[in-house]
Amino acid sequence: MSTQVSTAFVNQFSSNVQLLSQQMGSLLRSCVSEESITGEKGFFDQVGSTAAQKRTTRHGDTPLMETPHSRRMVTIDTYEWADLIDDADKVRMLIDPTSTYARAAASAMGRAMDDAIITAATGTAKTGKTGSTSTAIGSGQQIAHGSADLTLAKLLSAKKILDNGSVDPSIKRYIAVAPAQIEALLGVTQVTSSDYNSVKALVQGDIDTFMGFKFITSTRLAVASSIRKCFAWAEDGIKLGVGKDVVAKVDERSDKSYSTQVFYSATFGSVRMEEAKVVEISCDESA
Repeated sequence: MSTQVSTAFVNQFSSNVQLLSQQMGSLLRSCVSEESITGEKGFFDQVGSTAAQKRTTRHGDTPLMETPHSRRMVTIDTYEWADLIDDADKVRMLIDPTSTYARAAASAMGRAMDDAIITAATGTAKTGKTGSTSTAIGSGQQIAHGSADLTLAKLLSAKKILDNGSVDPSIKRYIAVAPAQIEALLGVTQVTSSDYNSVKALVQGDIDTFMGFKFITSTRLAVASSIRKCFAWAEDGIKLGVGKDVVAKVDERSDKSYSTQVFYSATFGSVRMEEAKVVEISCDESA
């Protein structure tokens, strides 16, 4: 068994899991801004907007602008996944990128990463020089459920809120919803009609992009008393801080009848960078 658990073997398994993590792991990782960080906490600086000053005299003093600066803090956590394999044939399967173990590890870590991003999107952000100030998303960035599921009116409101927040239209915009919201929208003519949208919604029963939003369907969104908390955002409105990307280990466990342990871990955290770039949309799935 020890000859099978070589460095090359472990590296191959790690590579497989990393590849699968990108392909089928987190649904949201590629939809947010990502940055590597060192230590238990990371700080991301924000630079506010300023206005140019009109020159009114020749050879006048150079105008100095007080550019506003602020910081966001993200706390990273380590997530782990492990399983024991007692069959030599199954151990050899680890180097197969389609193996059950590689896929299970990638999916588990992807769900954990999605949960971190979802929590950060509409949760309380830590701001200030030391991250000691708590900042809520604000009522102006929230759309009430209004005893209705996701509607065209709510999508229009979300777009308007982002537009009014001076969010650069060239920055990709996304919306995270559950299957119930897709079902609700498929009953809206403007969504399924080729006059308004691509025919993909009508032919495949799927919604890819509508009203400038790329749709991400996830079952990880919080729901309480039939109220699902969805959210729309601009790509740079949420930050994913990665301390250590996926790391895999395969070792024999002498304390477990020399079974082979497959271990997988990653360290990351997420934070909302700007309230103006995230909109919380409540949807009543019982409507």
